[in-house]
Amino acid sequence: MELPATLSGAAARSQARAGEEAYTDARQDAHMDTGPPRHRPPAFYSSVFAQIEEIGWERLVSAAGDDGVSCLTFRVVDEQGRIHLLEITLPMGYPASPPSISAEVPYLPKIQWSKSSRVKDVICQFQEHLKILQEFWSTMDEIDKVLWVVDPTKPTYAMSHRRLSLGDDCCILLHVDPRKPSSLPECRFLGADGKLDRLIMNWRKNRKRWDAKKKFHENLASVLDFALPARPSVSSVKDDEQADCGICYAKHLPVDDELGAHSGCATDYTCENPSCSRAFHSVCLRDWLRSITTTRQSFDVLFGNCPYCSDPVAVKVTDR
Repeated sequence: MELPATLSGAAARSQARAGEEAYTDARQDAHMDTGPPRHRPPAFYSSVFAQIEEIGWERLVSAAGDDGVSCLTFRVVDEQGRIHLLEITLPMGYPASPPSISAEVPYLPKIQWSKSSRVKDVICQFQEHLKILQEFWSTMDEIDKVLWVVDPTKPTYAMSHRRLSLGDDCCILLHVDPRKPSSLPECRFLGADGKLDRLIMNWRKNRKRWDAKKKFHENLASVLDFALPARPSVSSVKDDEQADCGICYAKHLPVDDELGAHSGCATDYTCENPSCSRAFHSVCLRDWLRSITTTRQSFDVLFGNCPYCSDPVAVKVTDR
């Protein structure tokens, strides 16, 4: 998931000072406006600065809103190293009125708030919520690595559905309950009726076989009484499909002088995870890694994670 760079403390303070100046200007013109004040008092900004300081400026990704700091986005890392962006919006009645939150998760927690609560309390509650979701994300990771997922190609942490290929132009659309990820999922079969009859009958007949203690893919194979196909490796697909880049979805790069030696080239990098084996143009992978804040560079090599399976990948930094 692409994340913006961390906002420096100086930049955030600059944004907020603009809000304070707007408030001062508004007070000078107050005699021209008989309605309620449209700007926050200076004490609001000093309070928000102090609360950001408690959390750490290095965790602040952005500060926005009409007054510069009413919408704060923080980077939160869960216990498995997944990076989440938590957006906290402070209403005009803050802190008497509770803030609202937004994040790429399957469902949001209900924030407990009192007049004495602070922004760090919201982040702490969100972190506890992430702990609850670990089993769900582990289940989705298992599905993505073991089974042949055809959609979504780039899942987010909020998505609870997967469309799996069963072969022979047949698919099964699964919805995993984020609150009970080890339970029997909802499903819908897609494909020609004649080809799906046996699978639908098995699903209805064998539903009680589902065992919450077993792995998800083992349960699914048992209920369907069917050997689920794994994602085909690059070496097992046709040559015309093998070269498709997992980022630009093209077989060859365009013929362009700006690409230098890479002009018109086919894919030249393959993910080493056998369950993934996605092919990429090294140019596309390099540009994608550069857009991800978690990417590391050592000398002339970029180190990051595969866009599809999250396994480690590395590509040299070279001129086009």
